[in-house]
Amino acid sequence: MGTCNICGKSSVIVSEVLGLCVDCIRKDFESVWPSLRELHTQSRKRWRLPSEPPKYQDGKACNMCIHGCRIREGETGYCGVRRVEGGRFRGGGVNDGNLYYYFDPLPTNCVASFVCPGSSGCGYPEYSVSSGAEYGYKNLAVFYHACSFNCLFCQNFHFKEQTFRHISIDAETLSDAIDEHTTCICFFGGDPTCQILHSIESARLAIKKAKGRPLRICWETNGSVNKRYLIRMAELAYESGGCIKIDLKAWNESVHMALCGVSNKRTIENIILLSEIHKKRREIPLLIVSTLLVPGYVDEEEIRKISEFLASLDPHIPYSLLAFYPCFVLNDLPTTSKRHAMKAKEIAQKAGIKKVHIGNLHLLSEEY
Repeated sequence: MGTCNICGKSSVIVSEVLGLCVDCIRKDFESVWPSLRELHTQSRKRWRLPSEPPKYQDGKACNMCIHGCRIREGETGYCGVRRVEGGRFRGGGVNDGNLYYYFDPLPTNCVASFVCPGSSGCGYPEYSVSSGAEYGYKNLAVFYHACSFNCLFCQNFHFKEQTFRHISIDAETLSDAIDEHTTCICFFGGDPTCQILHSIESARLAIKKAKGRPLRICWETNGSVNKRYLIRMAELAYESGGCIKIDLKAWNESVHMALCGVSNKRTIENIILLSEIHKKRREIPLLIVSTLLVPGYVDEEEIRKISEFLASLDPHIPYSLLAFYPCFVLNDLPTTSKRHAMKAKEIAQKAGIKKVHIGNLHLLSEEY
């Protein structure tokens, strides 16, 4: 760990890669953003991903996410998977999902496992096959090889190697993968946002094939999706007893930009929208929010602000605090400490949140 290039602090956790402490990012963002932006640009070059969302006036408009890319013929959007060929969009459609899928036995290590029907039995018998954890059943895990963010701490960054391979799995093929022992589907990644049309159609077909038996539809996402698609996601999740797990990576927009290269405004707007639907049926949560506890950057102030925000919407929104391990660009930081995790939980509970969970306990370190 290093020293902040602006204030000279070495008494707090500072990534040598960033060269900035969280306080200077929050207080002096305009002056530090150029170096941070260059860091994001360099982190994307290896995979030939655009450094900025394309905004060509003569480009074809994509409306999947916060970026609103306008893409020229033969080029791609910020995510790398949405491209224009022959005047038409390719990638992210219902017939060309760039993904892989596998099965996880239930109960699984899911962000929502502490409140979902598959692990807790809530919603039995309409949304669960068991009054407790669904042992003997499985989750269809669908991992999309693209993302609308550029998180410097990405725990699954290897998906970028697949983004330009133009894998084509259509929605029909994916939905055919379910069987009588599949009781939930989780779309994640990367992020499903860039290929949301594919996941929505796959979910629709899968529910139809389940013929009335429990099959929960869930998404794990950064929350940057277009509102029109979020509403359809919410409908499918709510009707099936599933959920939408949104990762709110930081509260302060400057910190979020520094860590993810993208604003968190759309994510916050979408959490507000989903919170209203969540209130209709709190016992089977539609919305779960999570935050990765990045040492030195997602600090007590960030957790306090997020917690107060969630509690103001609905204190019954479940909140999962996830342990960090060094990865991708921010590989010089320590893992989350037990002290950090327990203090974050205490802050969230003090803010009024009723259900707070610490995930990935096995990653927690004793001290830093």
